[in-house]
Amino acid sequence: MRVMIISAFDGQVSEAARLATAKGAKVTMTATIREALEILRKGQTTDLLFIDVLHDVESLIRQLKAEHFNIPVVACGIQADPEKAAAAIRAGAIDYIPFPPEASMIAAILSAITTPHHEMIARDPSMLRWIEMADKVAASEANILITGESGTGKEVMARHIHLKSNRSKKPFISVNCAAIPENLLESELFGHEKGAFTGAVARRIGKFEEANGGTLLLDEISEMDIRLQAKLLRAIQERVIDRVGGTEPVKVDIRIIATSNRDLVQSYKEGTFREDLYYRLNVINLQLPPLRQRPKDVEALAQFFVDKFTQLNGVGKKTFSSLARQALLSHPWQGNVRELENTIHRAVLLSSGELIEASDLFDQITQESLQVAAQNNVEKVLLIGRTVASVEKELILNTLAHCAGNRTHAANILGISIRTLRNKLKEYGETIGTDQSELMGA
Repeated sequence: MRVMIISAFDGQVSEAARLATAKGAKVTMTATIREALEILRKGQTTDLLFIDVLHDVESLIRQLKAEHFNIPVVACGIQADPEKAAAAIRAGAIDYIPFPPEASMIAAILSAITTPHHEMIARDPSMLRWIEMADKVAASEANILITGESGTGKEVMARHIHLKSNRSKKPFISVNCAAIPENLLESELFGHEKGAFTGAVARRIGKFEEANGGTLLLDEISEMDIRLQAKLLRAIQERVIDRVGGTEPVKVDIRIIATSNRDLVQSYKEGTFREDLYYRLNVINLQLPPLRQRPKDVEALAQFFVDKFTQLNGVGKKTFSSLARQALLSHPWQGNVRELENTIHRAVLLSSGELIEASDLFDQITQESLQVAAQNNVEKVLLIGRTVASVEKELILNTLAHCAGNRTHAANILGISIRTLRNKLKEYGETIGTDQSELMGA
């Protein structure tokens, strides 16, 4: 993990850098915001940025957004004014750490940033088969297309492939094609020269150059404008890019992984995605199943998130009650892993004891709907393996019992004639017991 610290070089800051390094981070230290931005513009990326609240935190975050650097910011300070700490959080910092730093707090922050990206948690066979396939092709140079619903873990899978590849020591750079405005995505990918357009105050290295030697993830590539797709295709085929406003092509050596939550075959048939680009990306296709089809993953991920958020929030160890576990498995998880993570985070904060109850996970209406769904599933399972005749017999006898033996009422409910009901009862009379014979009037 790469960490940048913007602060004066004193003993407390050096201690924070040492603690981060001890946790495996590569630390870059800068004295000013301007110096930090210049480093980022030259292509040296970072996963997390610490800034002393004595600097203008709001200005930094505003500039990062303006230049589309998607980097989480943590504010810190030595005996800082509480108002400055609060202002930093309001400006968009994800957390505040008082100095002198504590090892546990540094570790928790680094863990919160790195864990979601690097841990591939899967126990369900439907997911394990795709991980096995990913492991087989990771060492190759083949481009990979990962498809699946939003929140199924496509980016996590991409990072898993990168870490298993021969490029694992080189950068892994991710670009969310859906989150960047169309008119800015070209600059984000290929970079630009100073003065190339309004707001281009300095040369900016694009994601292709940042990822040189490593892996570039094009997240939700289906959202890319078709005109830009042509430039992307050239970059992939010829391994050269042109900065916006540049005059010389730049060579790059990267592996492409793309993700999509749409059917790209349908997209190119509709003319919104280039067919030649699709086949260039789709050398290997990994189709991640939704979480509702991975019950064993629901349990494993739920416990992982419980452990993560209890540690992060400094609360005691927690586990699920049997009803809560049943509710987790019954929920459809339309938002997949992302929805599960948010649900568990909330439950950890709301639960009062060691057990997380169903009421901590879902509201009353959701719980009731899950109970109905679970009952329906049980009934479906009970029907599997039975003959139509046996199910029909049980339905007729149960309906007759419900009507206290009144054949006319039972026939009306069943939608059959009295004669048909009588014949069925006569047929059953040879095999039923005494109580049921009395019920039928035998």
